[in-house]
Amino acid sequence: MGQEIQHGHFRKQDFAEYERRLQLETELLQSYFDQQCFADDALTAGFEMEAWLVNAVQQPLAENEHFLDTAKSDLLSPELARFNVEINSVPRPLKGRVLAEMQYEFEQTLAHCNKILQPMGGELLFAGILPTVQEHEIVLDNMSAMTRYRALNEQIRRLRKGAPLKLDIEGRDQHLQTWHKDVMLESVATSFQLHLQVSQKLAVQAYNAAIMASAPIVALSANSPYLFGYDLWAETRIPVFEQAVSICTAKASWNERVTFGSGYVKESLMECFTENIAQHPVLLPELTNDDSTRLCHLRLHNGTIWRWNRPLIGFDKEGKPHLRIEHRVIPAGPSTLDSFANAAMFYGLLAKWLGDIDTPASKLPFADAKNNFYLAARDGLDANLRWPGGNTVNARALWQETLLAQAAEGLVALDIDRDNINDYVDIIRGRLQNGQNGAAWQRAFVAKHKADMHMLAAAYHDNQRQGQPVHEWTI
Repeated sequence: MGQEIQHGHFRKQDFAEYERRLQLETELLQSYFDQQCFADDALTAGFEMEAWLVNAVQQPLAENEHFLDTAKSDLLSPELARFNVEINSVPRPLKGRVLAEMQYEFEQTLAHCNKILQPMGGELLFAGILPTVQEHEIVLDNMSAMTRYRALNEQIRRLRKGAPLKLDIEGRDQHLQTWHKDVMLESVATSFQLHLQVSQKLAVQAYNAAIMASAPIVALSANSPYLFGYDLWAETRIPVFEQAVSICTAKASWNERVTFGSGYVKESLMECFTENIAQHPVLLPELTNDDSTRLCHLRLHNGTIWRWNRPLIGFDKEGKPHLRIEHRVIPAGPSTLDSFANAAMFYGLLAKWLGDIDTPASKLPFADAKNNFYLAARDGLDANLRWPGGNTVNARALWQETLLAQAAEGLVALDIDRDNINDYVDIIRGRLQNGQNGAAWQRAFVAKHKADMHMLAAAYHDNQRQGQPVHEWTI
């Protein structure tokens, strides 16, 4: 959930000074856009994979501090809970064997992690939600030892005036309602986040394309049907994250911090940062003495607003700013092959749509893109989506008849290695043929073996270790 800070408690004057600096940096960012200061490099890709530390019976293992101290890797970082970590990648130009290289890097990092965890009786598991996690484990005692997380929890509770957070998700045949006093519910939702660095010229179309792609990508990759033993959405991680850090109460009408957004961007990504300062109260007024040109206060504020497609500002080693899009909709898991096949589909669709004359915003109204997103999260490949042309089409059929070919064309246009394209396309084609993504496999397993979450997690983890894509998993 972001960078570490030094202070956990803040005064009114801290907020006032931070807001002053945030306003100045927002004006400075506007000048960067006006003067076209951003790097014009080739498309660049990267990822963040969030993982569960689990013990021998697939229960959460709250040892990330010990693990990270031992692993000593720049590609690893803590997450909100002590049983979560994040594996990061080195950014690479989006061409050639980039997807295979990212997959190999991930596999090497994973092997290193599991070697470190073995003496601790642990291992990494990748799933949008760990089926065995229990509500009594989602407590402050299991929060990672970072000042940032304690401060976030304190500030969200302040904005809620102490009111507890309500989790309310209506599933297929079950309805989960529970209350929490803190933000730890967010820790049950783990993602595979994709990054795409783009030029200022392509940024608007790429950002809007990512919004349009979100629903079909979620339908394809859904892997989070169970929480606390309840069968809920195909991708339950979506409503969990949105509700876990909610600052809306009956007495307050602040905009939510986790959101699909308010619309497509029209002229530039600057519109998102203008919206940030206008609509989202500051959560972490951490004042720094860094050069204002690095936009530290603006970037920290943006890091506490979790759009499902989030614009990011970064800086290279020479201090030149660049634009990135963070696509946050994909769950972790089920297998390494599935994850990078999902990434190939996202990058391929964006490349294909960036080459179109008509922009995504002109093809599909934002309201339809947003509604599609939640339908896909709820129903997975069974979702019926509104698509350009005014038609309603089944998500699985949409992929089979249109999107898989478009993604493949986009990957060819990116000059991705043809063998890699064929490998990832074959994985997705197999998944579509039998309709078995991670959510479908988990539900089929439970239908046969009843709601034994430990048996489910053990079988899931065993399949994940073996490495086959999920459409080949047996029940």
